[in-house]
Amino acid sequence: MFAVRSVASRSGLTFVKPQLFGAGLLHSSASCRNARVAVVLSGCGVYDGTEIHEASAILVHLSRGGAKVQMYAPDVPQMHVIDHGKGQPAEKESRNVLSESARIARGNIADLSELHANNHDAVIFPGGFGAAKNLSTFAVDGKDCKVNKDVERVLKDFHKAGKPIGLCCISPVLAAKVLPGVEVTVGHEEEEGGKWPYAGTTQAITSLGAKHCVKDVTISSITVSIPKALSHEAHVDQKNKVVTSPAFMCETELHLIFDGIGAMVRDVLRLSGK
Repeated sequence: MFAVRSVASRSGLTFVKPQLFGAGLLHSSASCRNARVAVVLSGCGVYDGTEIHEASAILVHLSRGGAKVQMYAPDVPQMHVIDHGKGQPAEKESRNVLSESARIARGNIADLSELHANNHDAVIFPGGFGAAKNLSTFAVDGKDCKVNKDVERVLKDFHKAGKPIGLCCISPVLAAKVLPGVEVTVGHEEEEGGKWPYAGTTQAITSLGAKHCVKDVTISSITVSIPKALSHEAHVDQKNKVVTSPAFMCETELHLIFDGIGAMVRDVLRLSGK
């Protein structure tokens, strides 16, 4: 609902400013103090690792939600190294996924083999091509891809324990491959003039036996009714406790992606029950 607050201007005039109670919900997660959340990274950089803006958004929303975070990554070589300036593979260069992920984690990271569901209340996977190149072979093999054995183990263990799993951007393909019949979103199913350049991913998801649900990144305005303003576009598979958001699968403004990821984080924390 709205409240009215008086604000004095420099001119000495006074005007009223409407405030929306609960507006913080548009930018923050539900307050789940002490929820223990694992975040699984896949390197550092959109084209060969974790999408950095997505990882940062997840960490900000988790921090605002009061969660305790531990980051993990597999100790394996990257599929390849991309020169992000040229958009081309860097010849004769190799990097380690765990070492590169430590850049995002500011050094506070552990080997994915050490991640166990009984030590955490939820797990979240940011996107970036690393999810399709280093956590799986989806970028090369599509629906016939293989998933890193520890990634597969983690997904199955959290699912079996009834603990929520959050994924955004391309990473929902990991759940689609590992968890039969899961519901996920990677956005829209048509490119729509380049707005959704990776729309073809939805076909691979359905071919894996998962259900794809069309969602936007987030609502783009709060100049509508209050219920709409407090809605979001993360998809929640209540049965499997899997929460997904399109993020950078869409060509749109960064703040919308940030808010959409916040909706995903909020629902993950809510489902954790903490």
